[in-house]
Amino acid sequence: MSDIVAAWWLVLLQMPERIRVMLTTEGTYPFARGGVSTWCDILLSKLEQIDFVIYAVMMNPFVTQTYRLPGNARLLRVPLWGTEEPCEHLAGRPFSQVYLAKRRTIEKTIASQFLPLFRDLIAEVTSDEKDPARFGATCAGLYQLFEEYDYRVCSKSPATWECFKRLAAPNARPVRWPEPTLFDLTQSLGWLYRFFIILNTPLPRVDVAHSAAAAFCGIPAVLSRILHNTPYLLTEHGVYLREQYLSKGRAALPPYLRKFLMSLVRSVVALNYHFADQVSPVCAYNSRWERQLGVRATKIRVIHNGVDPAVFAPSPHRKKSPPAVIGVMRIDPVKDIETLLCAAALVHATAPEVRFIIYGGVTMPEYFDRCLALRTRLGLDRAFVFAGHTENAPEAYHSGDIVVLSSVTEGFPYSIVEAMMAGKAIVATDVGGVSEALGPAGIVVPPQDPEQFARAICYLLENPLERASLGQEARERALTYFTTERFAVLHLECYERLAQLSDREAESRELARRTLARQALFAHRGFALGLSGRWPEAVAAFRLAITLDESSAAAPALRILLARALVGMGHRSAAQAEMRKAIQARSTLHSRSPSQLDRAGVARAGLNPAGVVL
Repeated sequence: MSDIVAAWWLVLLQMPERIRVMLTTEGTYPFARGGVSTWCDILLSKLEQIDFVIYAVMMNPFVTQTYRLPGNARLLRVPLWGTEEPCEHLAGRPFSQVYLAKRRTIEKTIASQFLPLFRDLIAEVTSDEKDPARFGATCAGLYQLFEEYDYRVCSKSPATWECFKRLAAPNARPVRWPEPTLFDLTQSLGWLYRFFIILNTPLPRVDVAHSAAAAFCGIPAVLSRILHNTPYLLTEHGVYLREQYLSKGRAALPPYLRKFLMSLVRSVVALNYHFADQVSPVCAYNSRWERQLGVRATKIRVIHNGVDPAVFAPSPHRKKSPPAVIGVMRIDPVKDIETLLCAAALVHATAPEVRFIIYGGVTMPEYFDRCLALRTRLGLDRAFVFAGHTENAPEAYHSGDIVVLSSVTEGFPYSIVEAMMAGKAIVATDVGGVSEALGPAGIVVPPQDPEQFARAICYLLENPLERASLGQEARERALTYFTTERFAVLHLECYERLAQLSDREAESRELARRTLARQALFAHRGFALGLSGRWPEAVAAFRLAITLDESSAAAPALRILLARALVGMGHRSAAQAEMRKAIQARSTLHSRSPSQLDRAGVARAGLNPAGVVL
């Protein structure tokens, strides 16, 4: 037992005192309510031993904060719209730094340093074949460029506009791309300017980067992975690419803009999947999409959402009152309230005393107006109530006999898990992880099928014993699989494991730096010996340097120097063999895409992997 205790103490001593996590969000926590924000709030409140930086990508700086952050979290706001200067949200950046960056950003600099990276960016965005490794290198290069030069001046330069027009011209695009109008070009370039403001925001130094979506908010995590070797955990609530296809399919966009935007989204999704060390969907349903989109099965680990059993405890039997069907969902097209209204009309035709009550805020006023008009046409103004957002979700569930969800797409909805924990009978559409959550403890129906939805509701209204049995089974299933304690333990384990990975990588990089320094020492000795004509000793010094690490970033340069020394001895065939090895080593090195840190280490050691002594 003492050995086990000692081993645990050793593990604890090797861990940092408090793990620092950058949690990135997009249009959700802490500014908007919904499933993702609920997930974030539970994660932060349950893991008090973790220090969080909330990197919140938001539409504009005027959005009201909805959630109060706990003491273990601080907020970094990154508004994409609503600012004249892209650095306005960087409160700690002094004016002198902004001013000097603008002065340094001249047309010559833009042409030589910004435009090559910009061309790579446009090539990736407009390509049907995505190359996330190259896209990541481009984003990292732009991030480093904007540490010294001004983002706005580079992006709005006339040279940038001319470059973009040439790359977007019909003869430069695949045949299947629509021809852009002037409006299309200005709008798509404007999107790039806004979306990539993220590249102009300094990264916090953390132990683990964690994104709440495979979206633009994942770019900071990717940058942290590339530039700081920070392990990256990606959580997917829904499948971002699928949701964007559904959303943009309904949007009134010109053909070119729709194509451009979806190609950009595909690039960003592929980027996140490629660089994430672990992809954790909230349900196994999502993992099928992720594998189809190229994520290796070994990187995927499902972590289900969890709710508090004490907060969502079952209530005593309802008082005798008209039957009530409850929905806790926002008023949004993806929730398909219109199908629920049609189902309610069918139920009302046979059971006019039944009331439908929907608790949830309005996200799209025009869609809400459509729902109100449909409610009036169906004669449900008194039977179907929109009750607005509620701060007391448990009481909302307790006020009904049946809980419903009519979505056309979902991840792993909190409203289902909460209703299960509250011991309610549930009817929901079979989308996303809904059936995975319910198992046999509820009724699932096809989406956009009001007849089957109505039949399932009527069946449960007419069978109170079946309602009670399903509610009890749902509670037991939720207690087994979907508690906040289980949710928190699984995430803490991931953070600790990834933080240790970060420590091991740091040790590995330090060892690589020391090896490079020793290689440089022997290389300079061999070079000096060669200048003195002592070729055999020079050859021995270069061979010793190579032997230290034949796979290091300096290996190609060392083999070229060795070849020169062999020529000095008259051993031309051996020199040619070393040159072939140098070419092979350089090819291998490029395929590995060495990090900026590796290149910097080689430069500090005085060696250039291209084969030149600096």
